[in-house]
Amino acid sequence: MTELIWTLAVALAGSLPVALVGAVVLGFLRHRSVTAHVAVLLAVTVLAVLAGILNVAWAMFIDPHDLQVLLLVVVVAAAVSLAVGLWAGRRMARISMWAAEARERERLAEANRRELVAWVSHDLRTPLAGLRAMAEALEDGVVNDPATVAEYHQRIRGETDRMAALVDDLFELSRINAGALRLSLATVSLGDVVNDAVASASPVAAATGVRLVAADGDWPTVRGSEPELSRIVANLLRNAIRHTPSDGTVTVTGGRDGDGGWLAVSDACGGIPEADLPRVFDVAFRGEPARTPRSGDGGGAGLGLAIVRGLVEAHRGTVAVRNDGDGCRFVVHLPAVG
Repeated sequence: MTELIWTLAVALAGSLPVALVGAVVLGFLRHRSVTAHVAVLLAVTVLAVLAGILNVAWAMFIDPHDLQVLLLVVVVAAAVSLAVGLWAGRRMARISMWAAEARERERLAEANRRELVAWVSHDLRTPLAGLRAMAEALEDGVVNDPATVAEYHQRIRGETDRMAALVDDLFELSRINAGALRLSLATVSLGDVVNDAVASASPVAAATGVRLVAADGDWPTVRGSEPELSRIVANLLRNAIRHTPSDGTVTVTGGRDGDGGWLAVSDACGGIPEADLPRVFDVAFRGEPARTPRSGDGGGAGLGLAIVRGLVEAHRGTVAVRNDGDGCRFVVHLPAVG
């Protein structure tokens, strides 16, 4: 029993210093990767075992032959442990990074959801209050002359259309975010899509005094879903017209480059602050008050550009914005055919 206790003490005397040094090293590595921590921990474990064995051997408790066998076993076990540990460490690091990124995405999604609810609530409160006031005025007979009644009916129709468009945007955005968007891909002429969108947006542009121009060019043929491509162009045009002052010009151009087909919508909005450019496509983002949609212009809750980004990415394309001259330039890249 005395010999067993003495062996234990000698082994502890050899292993403990290694363990203490390892603890200090791990303390210095507290800001390093998970893989580094796992590698050091395994190395300290193996070295502590090795130091204990060597200390016991030096105390003459192990004969040379047994010592060789033990060292061989320790070396083999150390190699296997370090290999498995490094693999597991890298895997744990990837999982840890994925979990951190998932938490960050969840946090941003929750923040965007709260912001969206706030914007939608704000956008619905005013038209609903106006609809109620006009409906009560018509119901109580406060307004009875034909001209005013017709005007009230026109306003009610306009506010109803605006709220219906908002609901459509919310539904489209929910499909994109839920991954429920299903594209019916076909070969589509981007020039035809642009011409149709410009024809539809021209009356709105004319009503606000904005000149809408689609440049002639070598419009590419792309692989996409025509309804969604039309919505992309329509949303970009609506956004450009909304933020372009009267007598301004909105220009649509397109062509081909090394990345495929592209189209660009340029406006005369006066530019976007550089700090806001990365957030332009975020849900419910409107930027500075100067770019807030005017009352009655059909503006939604800042969903149009978020929908554009979602639809473009669903087509495996990209969309970007930059300040250009006295306005902004939105550029969409899509995979071209041929």
